[in-house]
Amino acid sequence: MKNILFIIFLFAGLNYVHSQKQIVWFDAGLKAQYGATGFYNSAMGNFSDLNYRIGTGYSFGGKIGINFRYNGLAIDVMYNKASQPFDYTVNDQQTNLQYDWNSIDVYALFRHAKNLGYFEIGPKISFVDNVSDNLGGVDQDRSPLYNKNFFSGVIGFGANIIGNDGAFSGILGLRFEYGFTDFVNEDGKTLGAPLINPAVYTDGYKSTAPAFAGIVFEINWGIGYFAKAQCGARSKFIKF
Repeated sequence: MKNILFIIFLFAGLNYVHSQKQIVWFDAGLKAQYGATGFYNSAMGNFSDLNYRIGTGYSFGGKIGINFRYNGLAIDVMYNKASQPFDYTVNDQQTNLQYDWNSIDVYALFRHAKNLGYFEIGPKISFVDNVSDNLGGVDQDRSPLYNKNFFSGVIGFGANIIGNDGAFSGILGLRFEYGFTDFVNEDGKTLGAPLINPAVYTDGYKSTAPAFAGIVFEINWGIGYFAKAQCGARSKFIKF
């Protein structure tokens, strides 16, 4: 008798779930990323006394996802630290030159997630907190020469490695970012930033584009979803 009641309740529960039409579902999570950072300025890239090196940086923060079946909008807010190092030859002596900056980055990404994988694309705005350079061990604050914010394009992809795409998941992916507005402001352009050396800009001023390429890890929790009964009843919020 107990087994019969269990089967009845099981089928009743399954019928209830299938009778709901999921409208929109929400998730939230924590995330971190690490990888190669820097910026590209073609004038500096062509300057014989400078050699580009790969910088490293990291970000951490959180996300909110608004999803419609397999497609959705992911809003990330992350604290970022980035750097761009160079080998710089001054008076026939090689020294180290490095730029460092901090920012709060806000992402608004279209995300398509299916079969435990995802693809994302969209813009990012960076609110710059501080920019400095270090030449031969001497730090200088260069924040007045840089824009307080700049925009980047973002593309990424990855897969679930823990859990599933519902109530809980751990996701590992790759993310690539490239700035499409100038990092340097009008005052900085006048002085020739980032590298204040007239010999760099023999072909005129060139814009500076921050960039990132690295790995990103997310821990996501499903919050819940709005569902509507197929019979036409009012939609309601259901927790995962």
